[in-house]
Amino acid sequence: MKTWKLLAKAAALALAATGAQAEMGVSADEIKIGGAHDLSGIFAPFSVPAVKAANLYFDEVNAAGGVHGRKITYIVEDHGYQVPKAVQAANKLVNRDQVFAMLLNLGTPHNLAMFKLMGPKGVPNVSPLTAARQMVEPFEPWKFAGTSSYFDGVQATTEYMAAEQGSKTFCLMYLPTDFGIEIKEGLQAGAAASGTAYGVETKHKPDETDFAGALGKIKDGGCDTVGLALGVSQTINVIATANKLGMSDMKFVLSSAGFHTVVAKGLAAQGVMGGVYAGAGWQDLEARLATPEVGGWVKAYTEATGEKFPGSGALLGRSAAELLVRGLEAAGPDLTRDGFIAAMEGLAFQDVISGYPVAMSGDNHVAGRSVFVSVVENGSWKLIQTIE
Repeated sequence: MKTWKLLAKAAALALAATGAQAEMGVSADEIKIGGAHDLSGIFAPFSVPAVKAANLYFDEVNAAGGVHGRKITYIVEDHGYQVPKAVQAANKLVNRDQVFAMLLNLGTPHNLAMFKLMGPKGVPNVSPLTAARQMVEPFEPWKFAGTSSYFDGVQATTEYMAAEQGSKTFCLMYLPTDFGIEIKEGLQAGAAASGTAYGVETKHKPDETDFAGALGKIKDGGCDTVGLALGVSQTINVIATANKLGMSDMKFVLSSAGFHTVVAKGLAAQGVMGGVYAGAGWQDLEARLATPEVGGWVKAYTEATGEKFPGSGALLGRSAAELLVRGLEAAGPDLTRDGFIAAMEGLAFQDVISGYPVAMSGDNHVAGRSVFVSVVENGSWKLIQTIE
């Protein structure tokens, strides 16, 4: 009889353990999260600090006991801004590592390619490092964007430029990818709404470094304001080159992909102190350091990493990690993907670090919808307009 009871107890424990591990990426003491990043390509200034900041946040959560007793493990793969490598990374994370969700995946075409692996299994995609509309359109229950879209940000900034800065002819230099095309559409929509012209456009490659010829075409086209949809270093290169070519009166419009501390500081180092505008879904850190939570996080991040200041990538990584953890906490101890999705749809809080209100629902999977229009001023970003 005792032997039978022992065997029954062992069977019950095994069944319970199996049930605890039934949801992919979730065990009794761990939640596995994946991330496909550009750690070595043109958008590494976003991915590298984003990973650091997210892991620092997870370290704090894990040190405090995790989420309902489970520690978060963030498994990161580098795709170097190459779509085939992004697909390979997603295949490993989804099928071999069997992650519960993906967080901060970088790149518009990269996410779209990875969706083909994530969608059939319903793997939640949380706060990708791209503000493309396709991150939530068409609607899928497993898609969650962090901030307002490239389109909304660029359209709002274009309309601001026409109304407040006297812009009359908008032109574009862009990567002919899903990312670049959305910037183009936002710029065209803003120009149409403001009754201004859309003129010359030039296409570029991710590894391109010589923009003198393209800028010559832009100048000959009578453009006074140029939209940019390029890599971070390329953005700095183009604006600095225009300044050296005597085109210092040219104004530039960037999306959130160019709204980066590195851009403002890099331009200042090249002698460019103004004339650069961006529309993004978050606020820059420098002007908000007096806010205790912001100043405290900046201090903790710099001490932990040895960096002088956390850039935009770090800010986005920190915010995405908080959003994910809040969703996991709200989902409760019996964690399932369906429960997590329902919990995410009920989140509402103020993201103090990024400076925007979070509010999601069953038909809204964009955490923050505000657009903040900023201008480079002496090596820093200055907020000039907020659109709710």
